Amino acid sequence: MNSLKINKIEKIVSGKVQITGSKSETNRLLILQQFYPNLTIENASNSDDSILMKNALESSSNEINIGHAGTAMRFLTAYFSVKENSEIILTGSHRMKERPIKILVDALISLGADIKYVENEGFPPLKITGKKLTKSFVEIEGNVSSQYISALLLIAPTLQNGLKLKFKGDVTSVPYIKMTLQLLEEIGIAYSWENNLITIHPKPIISSKTIVVESDWSSASYYYSLCALSPNSEITLTSYKQTSIQGDAVLAKIYEHFGVETTFGENSITLKNKEISNINLLNLNLISAPDIAQTIAATCFGLGTECFLTGLHTLKIKETDRLVALKTEIEKLGGEVEITNETLHLKKAATIKENISIATYHDHRMAMAFAPLALKVPIVIEDADVVSKSYPSFWEDFEIVTL
Repeated sequence: MNSLKINKIEKIVSGKVQITGSKSETNRLLILQQFYPNLTIENASNSDDSILMKNALESSSNEINIGHAGTAMRFLTAYFSVKENSEIILTGSHRMKERPIKILVDALISLGADIKYVENEGFPPLKITGKKLTKSFVEIEGNVSSQYISALLLIAPTLQNGLKLKFKGDVTSVPYIKMTLQLLEEIGIAYSWENNLITIHPKPIISSKTIVVESDWSSASYYYSLCALSPNSEITLTSYKQTSIQGDAVLAKIYEHFGVETTFGENSITLKNKEISNINLLNLNLISAPDIAQTIAATCFGLGTECFLTGLHTLKIKETDRLVALKTEIEKLGGEVEITNETLHLKKAATIKENISIATYHDHRMAMAFAPLALKVPIVIEDADVVSKSYPSFWEDFEIVTL
């Protein structure tokens, strides 16, 4: 599939969709499973990123290419650092070679890791020679990508002396760090987080454990958007928990602003919208849930709602610079957007241009975030297959509730 033309959706959206496991949880568990083979994973994500991670972990090649998968790059950098008697080149796409990794590499080297840059200082590809790491203290800025921090936490229980990880400054992406710690705890690994210090104790062996991965809340965001844009809509999604460890579960609260009510079932959520919201200005700090910023911006644009989103500094180093991409594509549709390095201000828009072709920039979330605007106008999504990075069945599921 290249470009996908979506005709204007005339029906009230409704239906039931089964969404596969969270990519974020799955990728963490795949790393842990390498250390603890008696860990069983159920409802794992079928996303490209998780498949790439699984294939990389099972590969016997001395060069591993993880394409656009940023999580895999960060987690595997740490994993291969402690895989004794191994030597690999870890590389990725052209965009991946532009995404910084120096902060994580410096932290690992301070623990004794053997990592060298193959091309440009501070960026992949990396040459990693695995070895036993005996140092147990590392210091890292608190406002960096949570993936750097999680990468260190995932290898921590395998280190001879465990790990003390000290933050410098305020910690930003707390939910994703908590997700990693809660998964460690769930398989029997003790930790403490006091003030700016996380301590993880060494644990070479765990008891047999099965973990059922909760479905992905980021993937649920596109159905929240559909409901917000469609009065009297009702969509049921499985499998979700009210006590989620995913930061993006904040969707349920955020979309109340748009009139979307979330009801939790035993293993599902049902979204209902009785009437279109008439909110004039939405102010949100998304520092704990930046992956849903594109969805929220598109929802606001579709509703003609002004929004000011902050806490978005990590969006500049994703699959694309998501702030620039949002500004470019929304303005093609007739909107007006102002951005800084960490904020997005969408002005109130009167009309939406029809049959505009939306560029996706190799970014799955651009494709899925803009698709619900077909409730307002016919729209074209370029490189529509890019959704496979996190949600391969998105277009089929999108049809379930819109056709």
